[in-house]
Amino acid sequence: MLDESPETNVEVYGHSKIAYNRVRTATEIAPSYSRGLVEQFAVTLPAEGPDGNVNVGLGRFYRNPEHKTQTNGFIKPAHTFDKPCTIRVAGLEIEVTPAPSDADDSVTYWFKSLGCAVNNLVWPVLFNVFAIRGEEYRDPRIMLAGIDHLLSLEPSHLVGAHGMPISGNSEIVRRVTRYRDSIQFLWDQTVRLTNRGYTSTELAHAIRLPGFFDDDNLTSEFYGVAEHHVRQIRAGLLGWFDGDPANLFPLPRVEHSNRMIAGFGGREVVRQKTNDAIDADDLRWACEMSSWLVNSTDADESDKHLLAKTLRLIAQRTTAANIRNWCLARARHLDGTFDLTRFNQHRLSRKQVLNSSSETAVSILRVLLVPERASEIDKHVCFKFVGRQQTGLHIRNCIAVPTDGNDAEINVECDIETWAEILAGDLALSVALSQKKLTVKGDAHMLQHALQVFDVKNLQT
Repeated sequence: MLDESPETNVEVYGHSKIAYNRVRTATEIAPSYSRGLVEQFAVTLPAEGPDGNVNVGLGRFYRNPEHKTQTNGFIKPAHTFDKPCTIRVAGLEIEVTPAPSDADDSVTYWFKSLGCAVNNLVWPVLFNVFAIRGEEYRDPRIMLAGIDHLLSLEPSHLVGAHGMPISGNSEIVRRVTRYRDSIQFLWDQTVRLTNRGYTSTELAHAIRLPGFFDDDNLTSEFYGVAEHHVRQIRAGLLGWFDGDPANLFPLPRVEHSNRMIAGFGGREVVRQKTNDAIDADDLRWACEMSSWLVNSTDADESDKHLLAKTLRLIAQRTTAANIRNWCLARARHLDGTFDLTRFNQHRLSRKQVLNSSSETAVSILRVLLVPERASEIDKHVCFKFVGRQQTGLHIRNCIAVPTDGNDAEINVECDIETWAEILAGDLALSVALSQKKLTVKGDAHMLQHALQVFDVKNLQT
């Protein structure tokens, strides 16, 4: 229906942070976030073969290629909430309670008349306190409050954003109680041993979920792994420094690798010891040693293939989909099967820029500034896009500060389509100026000089 009539008014309800979070992950942190999604969710893995996608932990596929969307995509919620409230949809009264989970825009919907709760708290696997793709800290204490509220509703049916539904209140109470207790166990034991002076690595090896948690898929490590979760809890509570003196001022990765290789007696010795560790099924040690080889000054293709071999073995032995998919994606990058390099940089699309606010379309540049190019630049530039609110950037002290554009030394006027073409790589700034697609009030040469500080090809030509 939307494709046939895109202007159709759809009543969309959602948390007030949905739109913001969508922008956050698609702008400043987009390369890291996208790369993490690709690695964790098997996006680049083949469908068949030893590297084939088995599952993503929460289902068979993330973005199943056979189910490509034919809709117009995201529709911003017209009705938002950020605190408990009651709404009425299709004649049904729904109690809404914000319930942060893997995202702070998650909510629990309680259809009291149906005895049904829709939630993003109870997953079909052990909850991922840490997502290997990289995410903001998911505080277990907040999760526990949300699960306790969910149980207090005494639902007869539980429908999750992830996984299969559960019916029967006694079944829900039994399984969900153990699920919430597994999360509390990880938090409590991390805090207990952190107070006793355990470092992050020591926590990872010391804390194990009791065996009975493996009796139910809700608390099994089929998605992430507990040893990663406890390290995340410690970092979420106390920051990156875990008390290990070696982590206070670590050597640069290349230098550390060079010294370790030299200390072991040279590259051939390390290669042999790595292969010996593989043969002994000591994959943790094999992974560390082969990482030295790859990250050292004289790394070659054979070193990359050795680390790739180790990562594939880890992938084949783990129960956790996150680990399998990440290791296989990195292994395929190392051996040249699938190059992930393109996910290391911003790829600003024309559509993305056109759908952004003026401020977002310009301020994204601040995380693309190359300091070495900007040391002597102090210029304030105002951008006026036709029919849109003006915005600006003040390039100074090797940063780019978003402004409202008032009192700028240089004023740029164009339509948003021209700016989108420049950022997307379809139009060079110099060409836009020569074709008068872009009007400059002030020194045009200084504008070009100032904008060359950004790592965007079309701003440098």
